[in-house]
Amino acid sequence: MAENVAESQRVVEQVSLAMDRTAVVLLLLLGTSGLSSSKGGEEDPEYWRSQARETLQSVLERKPNTNVAKNILFFLGDGMGITTYTAARILKGQIQNQTGEEYVMTMDTFPHVGLAKTYSVDFQIPDSAATATAYLCGVKTNLNTIGVSAAARNGVCKTQKGNEVTSILKWAKDAGKSVGIVTTTRVQHATPASSYAHSASRKWYSDADMPDAAKKDGCSDISSQLVGNIDIDVIIGGGRKYMTPRGTRDPEYPTDVLSWGKRRDGRNLIQEWKSRKSGKVAHYVWNKKDFDAVDPETTDYLMALFEPGDLRFEEERDQSMDPSIVETTEKAIRILQRNPKGFFLLVEGGRIDQAHHAGRAYMALHEAVAFDDAIAKGLELTREEETLTIVTADHSQPLTFNGFPFRGQSVLGKSPLWATDMLPYTILMYGNGPGNKLIDGKRPDLRNVTTKGKDYVQFSAAPLKSTTHSGEDVAVLARGPMAHLFSGVQEQHFIAHALAYAACVGADLGHCRAPPAGDTTLPTDGSGSGAERASVALLASLLSLLLALTVLA
Repeated sequence: MAENVAESQRVVEQVSLAMDRTAVVLLLLLGTSGLSSSKGGEEDPEYWRSQARETLQSVLERKPNTNVAKNILFFLGDGMGITTYTAARILKGQIQNQTGEEYVMTMDTFPHVGLAKTYSVDFQIPDSAATATAYLCGVKTNLNTIGVSAAARNGVCKTQKGNEVTSILKWAKDAGKSVGIVTTTRVQHATPASSYAHSASRKWYSDADMPDAAKKDGCSDISSQLVGNIDIDVIIGGGRKYMTPRGTRDPEYPTDVLSWGKRRDGRNLIQEWKSRKSGKVAHYVWNKKDFDAVDPETTDYLMALFEPGDLRFEEERDQSMDPSIVETTEKAIRILQRNPKGFFLLVEGGRIDQAHHAGRAYMALHEAVAFDDAIAKGLELTREEETLTIVTADHSQPLTFNGFPFRGQSVLGKSPLWATDMLPYTILMYGNGPGNKLIDGKRPDLRNVTTKGKDYVQFSAAPLKSTTHSGEDVAVLARGPMAHLFSGVQEQHFIAHALAYAACVGADLGHCRAPPAGDTTLPTDGSGSGAERASVALLASLLSLLLALTVLA
């Protein structure tokens, strides 16, 4: 009996292996038949050699930009791991009727690239609060905590006291720069909150979200810290309901009780924010019409909250009510760059992560495409000689990219290879999440299912209501002054310190002091471009020479 079972297993394995080999041969034949008609010069080795020579020459001609960074543009793709980055590149190319794989996104043009290790002090795989505290405050911390060191404990207010840490946004503000945050989530969410708040829990959006014990111990909610901690010049995102008293009707959704104000302390933080700006031109807006009417040339402060909670996905955005991340990024930069001392701006593509949590790769990739468009707008509005632009992610998501798809095949489609259960599978899948839907112990049959729609949920290996994050390193892309600092494999908290060094802000300013008399080294005080500082140094030398000649005469 046992011998019969073993023999049956061997037969099954041999049949399966033969099927796999047949499928591979068919793929190779199909792929070969398509190459001659679609790939053109790519079959010629000289095509690749000449491309490599051009790339090599551009790298050889690259010189480090050692100017002081007057401005810092920090683009953060929440959950935008390497797989998401790659798949978004292909999708963006395919949207423009290209095969996609060879497409060059704005992010791809950044000359300096490194990797950041994302683990938190207490977990191998982190959340957005711990990671944001690392790359914004320069200190690694525990899961779910914001703007505090690892001595603080999740949800325990008493451990927060004395363990607060400040961020690059505050360092820039203290140096006289203008500062801002732009996000597609609520402005109290983990990433933006870590730039201005200190909280033992990332979930304390308003006082209604806090336990009574935390209030008694003297902790304050994130929204109240938004208007009270740092004088932020531009605040753009969602999160209206955490700013107003309980029962306050939302101006856009007056009949939706879940959109009404949540605060139990009776404070209207929007009004408080306005009252703090006496004598300044300060605008609060909640819709696109009023947002478009804001003149950046005459505006000192802007608070724009377009939704009660997080903003809508880009593919579902009401274009008459809510601006895109490209539009919000542009408005923020135009307001902030009026400051002659420069600015710091954090721009978060926050809903990349939220789409992944729902297992919706279509939405996540389209959010990443919009995020790349915002990066392009940021580069268009600033000068690389004086603006350090960095693009990175806080953590990755368990998205896999697999299946030997043909060149140019929709990245949201199905693999031409079927699994051993004789059913097709999608090119993109998740390690865990809500997509694990088995029918009588079998995967769903996708033969007649469209997987390219915005509502499709990719299959996942392990069933969860929401995906977890994943723990691989994330890319760090940089261009502008001191961009070469962001190379190699580094701890994530290094990012904040490198930014501070490049912009001459924060506590470590030893390299920014004016040079001693007779030293011709350019000053790095952050004022003006490298060319402007060189002119100042030359003028000073000429004046010294003139003074010496006068004394001799």
